[in-house]
Amino acid sequence: MTDVALLRRYQALLAPGTPFRDGLDRIVSGRTGALVVLGHNGAVEAVSTGGFRIDVDFSPTSLRELAKMDGGIVVKADLSRILSAGVQFMPDSSVPTSEAGTRHRTADRLSQQTGLPVVTVSASMSTIALYLHGRRHVVERSEADIARANQALNTLSRYRDRLRDASDTLSALEVSDQVTARDVALAAQRLELVSRLADEITGYVVALGVDGRLVSLQLHELTLGTSGLGPQLEADYRPASSDAAMRLADLGSLGDDQLLDVGTVTRALGIGSPDTRLTPRGIRQLAQIHRLPSAVATRLLDHFGGLQGVLTASRSELCAVEGVGDVRAQAIRDDMLRITEAAYSRLA
Repeated sequence: MTDVALLRRYQALLAPGTPFRDGLDRIVSGRTGALVVLGHNGAVEAVSTGGFRIDVDFSPTSLRELAKMDGGIVVKADLSRILSAGVQFMPDSSVPTSEAGTRHRTADRLSQQTGLPVVTVSASMSTIALYLHGRRHVVERSEADIARANQALNTLSRYRDRLRDASDTLSALEVSDQVTARDVALAAQRLELVSRLADEITGYVVALGVDGRLVSLQLHELTLGTSGLGPQLEADYRPASSDAAMRLADLGSLGDDQLLDVGTVTRALGIGSPDTRLTPRGIRQLAQIHRLPSAVATRLLDHFGGLQGVLTASRSELCAVEGVGDVRAQAIRDDMLRITEAAYSRLA
């Protein structure tokens, strides 16, 4: 499991509406503070002293009452049971930490030494924090996360519009056979920006729990129809060599500044310099034809040698392709005409 996936997993357990978050919020309200270890292993046992084992079903009220005592609490990794309470933890003092407070310093070192997540509640600051893999993640209040999520949604809306413009422009250039690597890179660049921002918003949705339903719905609406663009671009512009492939996933390794440089993007995609002329296979364009099976689309492109051949094919020539009858041939002709008119209208 990746670090991001692991963080999301524990953010979900800490999200509003969960029993664990309910218990933590009760502790915050009571201003007593807490240190809770999520899981138990030999390393935890080795640094633990005192306390008492209870092994009872987890409940928010039990967590709140046990937090009133000195010492920490150990719960099962799935939060189904509270294993022990009043435990004094003595992690290795040589483990590096930037934390200053006793509870938070202990939590950070304990998490690093045991490999388990540790949650703290600050009595003085009324804040909840998750320590995982040497990093401190503050659990924000819902209002703060919602405000950030809404800001990100507004930005995503603009990115989505720019992606649509880049995709429409690329379509027009494909019809007129004027595509360069720069045009493909711009579409791929905007798709990656949309993907990155959507992933960030997904994190807010996870952290918000029951409070993130509206954000989730807006995210779904804004990303609807973008998932298929990446595979279509890869299929349309893969290099001629059968051993090579254009992988949009490779853009994920680029920094933000690198992603904004078209030359860097074209090199990452392996499609040459920005001014290199490219010829699409036409898969993305034929995908716009209503109810045209992908297998038939592939046969059309193979039969006519690419998009330009399909665009200029007559109805009778289309009927010669397996799976294309009179009705489907007419539908293809009509849609190709619509696509062509839209392309030249955009380029005009």
